Amino acid sequence: MKRFGLIGSNIGHSGSPELFRRAYDGQWPYELLEGTDFQVLWKRFLDSYQGVNVTAPFKEKAYEQIVALTADGLGAITGPAMKAGAVNLAVKTDDGILGDNTDFSAVILSTAEVCFPGITGEFLSEFGASFHVKVHKFFRQKFDELYPGGGQALVVGCGGAGRAAAVAAAELGYDVMLLNRTQEKAAGFALSRQEYGFAVCPAQELKNAVKSCDLIIYAASGAAQELTSLQAEDFVAIPGHRGKIVIEANYKEPSFKASLLDIIALAGATYVPGQNWLLLQALAGYSTLTGALPKIF
Repeated sequence: MKRFGLIGSNIGHSGSPELFRRAYDGQWPYELLEGTDFQVLWKRFLDSYQGVNVTAPFKEKAYEQIVALTADGLGAITGPAMKAGAVNLAVKTDDGILGDNTDFSAVILSTAEVCFPGITGEFLSEFGASFHVKVHKFFRQKFDELYPGGGQALVVGCGGAGRAAAVAAAELGYDVMLLNRTQEKAAGFALSRQEYGFAVCPAQELKNAVKSCDLIIYAASGAAQELTSLQAEDFVAIPGHRGKIVIEANYKEPSFKASLLDIIALAGATYVPGQNWLLLQALAGYSTLTGALPKIF
């Protein structure tokens, strides 16, 4: 029987096993491969599992592993994973180990779902496994209507999820600013992806960056002190543009607390919680992982 799992550290809280069970009515086992030694966990995958999701802090290590396999003709890597420099899904295929990044798709689907409610379910029913690609294409076609003159995005955090989010936002059509506690890390990623023209914003400029952007993606591991300075005026839509969208990656310990959510709502902006990111990245990867369409949305 095929076995699937999740590689990560401190993942006892993960919602992935329950999502997987619901998606396939428990047809296949989905287990937690938890620990601090990535190589040990990776070997467990190779020895006993058909495919795995990968979460923090191992997405960049999984990417390095897949790149090495690909160089030896034993693997392949998708465009989103290559561009993000991070892998959150690895699956055995006839051609070796395939590495993918569905955090990329989660950002695209989260953004599109706010602008076009119901599009995920509609496109999943119509296009099957390629639904997220079709949603991406549709959004790009509508971008100029949503943001006359161009749209701006801010990505906070430059780990595996943040880098995937930055690439996804750029691929959707936004001009992207990167903000990270360690500015050098953001600058290094921007330099390595010059085709996107990423700008780097100092951490202390978070308030001004939020005010100037249409899409804010918070993928940092903890709450930045600067979040406490944000007011409703910072989340008001840019004139002529649709309302601002705020997407958070973390669903276990969200950085956007109730008081800040009230401010966002007061400004007419839309907040997308981490649970949505979890579900949408899973939906985008289920078919790659199993070869079958999920039964949930």
